[in-house]
Amino acid sequence: MKTEVVSVDVLSPEKSKDDIIRAAEIIKGGGLVVFPTETVYGLGGDGTNPDAARKIYAAKGRPGDNPLIIHIARPEDAEKYAETTEIYFKLAKRFMPGPLTVILKSKGSVPRETRGGLDTVAVRCPENKIARLLIEYSGVAIAAPSANLSGSPSPTTARHVIDDMMDRVDMIIDGGECEFGLESTIVKIDSDNSLTLLRPGKITVAELSEIADVRIAPAVLDKLQENEVALSPGMKYRHYAPKAPLVLLNGDIEEQLRYIREEDISGIAYISYTEDAEFLKKENPNMPIYDLGSKNDELTQAHRLFYILREADKCGYKRIYAPLPNTDGVGLALYNRMIRAAAHTIINLRR
Repeated sequence: MKTEVVSVDVLSPEKSKDDIIRAAEIIKGGGLVVFPTETVYGLGGDGTNPDAARKIYAAKGRPGDNPLIIHIARPEDAEKYAETTEIYFKLAKRFMPGPLTVILKSKGSVPRETRGGLDTVAVRCPENKIARLLIEYSGVAIAAPSANLSGSPSPTTARHVIDDMMDRVDMIIDGGECEFGLESTIVKIDSDNSLTLLRPGKITVAELSEIADVRIAPAVLDKLQENEVALSPGMKYRHYAPKAPLVLLNGDIEEQLRYIREEDISGIAYISYTEDAEFLKKENPNMPIYDLGSKNDELTQAHRLFYILREADKCGYKRIYAPLPNTDGVGLALYNRMIRAAAHTIINLRR
């Protein structure tokens, strides 16, 4: 397969209308198009076409039991594909278009292949203008997981997509850097109209709690239990992972420095908060250090995390160290992604 790459300005996508219409024709014809969203790049196919779903799984090298998210142009379009509820529309009014995915009971219009064999479907209305135009011109919900090879860090730039998906898909739409950098928040509406958080993202527990009671699924903070069904993407044991083992250090900078002093730092890299980089560099001037952002700026950390993991991958490190994030606000999303990227390898340095 030969992949066409087209560039579209996210602020004025209508200037590239012809390219987006051609991309939509690919979707309608059962092909695959990678497109930008405000979270990460998505690998898109017709969400109502089982063959398109199979192509998505094949392009990613992804197991077929990992459900796909369908992307819609308007929140009310969910009614074509799922059984909507009052709570869904309350969530939609507050957070859509935006980085929220809601798990709903599926209608027959979404095949089992798209749903990962479940009786539910994950629905999202993205904020990104390119994504929404593509969905509109396609005239169908677009099933789209992140546009990376399965298990590796999600792509937040077109260059990262090209690294993984060139000649695996029909078209890649280059829409620049993704705004947020981590995948959408995913919630399931329970029978009592409460919410279960399945994957944290930019929309926080505190914000969701203004709509309904929220329970955090155990797999958000821990491993998916043996034989437990993954109700949403990103719940698997090892996910978002760089090739080099990632090790998370739970402790302040002094405790981290003490630990590193006992290590052979050859082939080691460090992901550091901006405030700690100076101390690390002074201690180990030859150790590569990647700046994640200020300790109190979780939005910048979210924007940079997958980019850093991908850049570090190119250098062939033996090991990468990073601080363990807190679980407040957007920090919960960072914590969730980093423990999975590290396959839950956490060293507790606190005394």
